[in-house]
Amino acid sequence: MSAVAGEQGPIEQARPGAAKTITFMVSSFALRLVQFVLVVVLSLVGIATTVIWVGIPILLWTTSMVRGFGNLERRWVRRMLGTPLPAADRAPVDGGVLRRWRMRLVDGTTWRDLAYLLVAFPLGIVEFAVGLASILLVPMAIWVAPWIGWMHGSLAIALLGPNRTERLRVKAQQLQASRARGVDAAEAERRRIERDLHDGAQQRLVAVALNLGRVKNKLDAGPEAVRALIDEAHTDAKLAVSELRDLARGIYPAVLGDRGLDAALSALAAKTPIPVEVTVDIEPRPPAAVETTAYFIAGETLTNVAKHSGATEAQVKAWRTDDKVVIEITDNGHGGAEVRPGGGLAGLADRAATIDGVMTVVSPQGGPTVVRADLPCTW
Repeated sequence: MSAVAGEQGPIEQARPGAAKTITFMVSSFALRLVQFVLVVVLSLVGIATTVIWVGIPILLWTTSMVRGFGNLERRWVRRMLGTPLPAADRAPVDGGVLRRWRMRLVDGTTWRDLAYLLVAFPLGIVEFAVGLASILLVPMAIWVAPWIGWMHGSLAIALLGPNRTERLRVKAQQLQASRARGVDAAEAERRRIERDLHDGAQQRLVAVALNLGRVKNKLDAGPEAVRALIDEAHTDAKLAVSELRDLARGIYPAVLGDRGLDAALSALAAKTPIPVEVTVDIEPRPPAAVETTAYFIAGETLTNVAKHSGATEAQVKAWRTDDKVVIEITDNGHGGAEVRPGGGLAGLADRAATIDGVMTVVSPQGGPTVVRADLPCTW
């Protein structure tokens, strides 16, 4: 089972696999040739014959064909290269044939579809040659072909993906959802602190006050009775201090602030009842908000692993790219973990969303379970 918690960010192209990329480059050539010839020839014929009215239905059909080819390319690139291209968001058009044609001509998506089709053919010639060479030459298949596939996917995102207005709208929705989750997470944290204070340290301090009042009333009853009450009050006071210290550590652990995420995750692993392997490569040190979020995601996930997964071992990996910190927790338990509304994993996703992070859970039945959080270092 796979789930992604949080809103989708900007569309990004991952590097595709070699086999699918080579298949894409070789098999796409015939499609690119047919598309290019039909679009160019019909467009020229339609423009040339417009003066005798014959060209108008030709151009009408060509416009519809360009849009159809654009939709086909989105599905083909998405399937073969794994490019997360959404379907084209085309405004509905009412009215007669000429009105629909005019609206399609002023639609920027139509022109971006045309630009992609015109560029894809000469690019497809190069890709076809590289694809054939990659079948014969292993180094090209391993190192060159996937990068060409990545570049083609990036081009498809630029021309066939959402336009700038749509991307800004999606980003605004993402920020709005992130802000709402941040408010909810802060409110949940406030309620947790209030509950812990009420049920823990406050009760201890009330007991201390009661015992001191009893001591005051029994000052004349003898030293033994007073000593027993003072010992009890002293014990409650130490327990209250310990609970307050634990509460403060739960808000922001001292080891995290003093020594960073590596030491904090190692301390978490040492407290976990199953063996945990920790690998951390984070330089330079990320902002405090990112460190705190990564720490609590790892801590809560390891707690869930120890309690519910039936795992015998786990791994925690954290590393940094140029603009984000990635933390990944893997266990060999029985799997089946889900992001349910109101559940623990949903709470971790909300915590990640407060800094525009995205948390992914992959947990098929039988395991293993992988919890991954991508946390941006700039927002």
